Amino acid sequence: MSTNEPGTSGISLDDLPLRDELRGKSPYGAPQLDVAVRLNTNENPYPLPEALVDRITERVREAARGLNRYPDRDAVELRTQLAAYLTRTGGHPVRTEQVWAANGSNEVIQQLLQAFGGPGRRAIGFEPSYSMHGLIARGTGTEWISGPRREDFTIDVGAATRAMTARRPDVVFITSPNNPTGTAVDRDTVLALYEEAQSVKPTLVVVDEAYVEFSHRPSLLPLIEGRPNLVISRTMSKAFGAAGLRLGYLAADPAVVDAVQLVRLPYHLSAVTQATALAALEHTDTLLGYVEQLKAERDRLVTELRAAGCEVTDSDANFVQFGRFDGPGGAHAAWQRILDRGVLVRDNGVPEWLRVSAGTPAENDAFLDAVRALMKEQHA
Repeated sequence: MSTNEPGTSGISLDDLPLRDELRGKSPYGAPQLDVAVRLNTNENPYPLPEALVDRITERVREAARGLNRYPDRDAVELRTQLAAYLTRTGGHPVRTEQVWAANGSNEVIQQLLQAFGGPGRRAIGFEPSYSMHGLIARGTGTEWISGPRREDFTIDVGAATRAMTARRPDVVFITSPNNPTGTAVDRDTVLALYEEAQSVKPTLVVVDEAYVEFSHRPSLLPLIEGRPNLVISRTMSKAFGAAGLRLGYLAADPAVVDAVQLVRLPYHLSAVTQATALAALEHTDTLLGYVEQLKAERDRLVTELRAAGCEVTDSDANFVQFGRFDGPGGAHAAWQRILDRGVLVRDNGVPEWLRVSAGTPAENDAFLDAVRALMKEQHA
């Protein structure tokens, strides 16, 4: 983690010739604390099944024999299997040439901004939302515009289109389900924003579907048909329970895939990463079974939190936003009181609200007990 304290050279971060737009910023990250229950980073709490671990070992062993050579630069086999997964689960046929993969969906976003953003260009997202969109925009020299949301955290199409008309972004981010609120964005809203974005100049619209497997709503993947500037971004970190793998991917018009290859680093996906991801895709049905368990636990959290007296935003993800904590210290004080009981949740900086990931039933019980105790204290 970076610091402004003087280092061995006697200078601090502020003394370096850092780009102006990075001064005063903090790196992305959540607290990594040694506590009994960690529900702060939207990880899948279930370890990979032993059969999959064995298959990963086999595939990595095969890949290891060729580590003296560079991996497949274009990851064709992996992209083919990702396209097959999307075709089977996304409600729309997808070809290999429409898919691109990278080291996590963050690298996918970075490559898109390198290709379609950059100095002199703008990107917009509707906040609160996934903060890495803005951080990666600044990291690529792209001006970031914070677009509006309603009080209930949904997107007001009228207000959003006015913001887009005023600033004319080159890239638009729509997160569905949204992080940290959990709310999904309906199809008509995405279509309206896409049409508005194209009304003056061609504009890339990125729908970040990192949590879509947990949603009650279908994927927006079919919308890419006939819309060359629409991109669907996905990840294997959540539904596949493979956060440590770092594998993200996109589906779009083949021309978009051609564009990101102009900026991707050579051989960016290691042979080990490709082998591990291919093994995981062989066990899709088992992994999606864990998703169904987490959806049930997510729904239980919503019900129990409301019964405890919390406000909760409707969630289509594997996490729940809950509040409101407007007493002394606000949300951060509530976060600390929950932590004092051995449960780590996320303080995203959204005033009066916290976020909790759906864990195992036992983890969720511990969390709910901590919240009930907190609410009892606050109303004593």
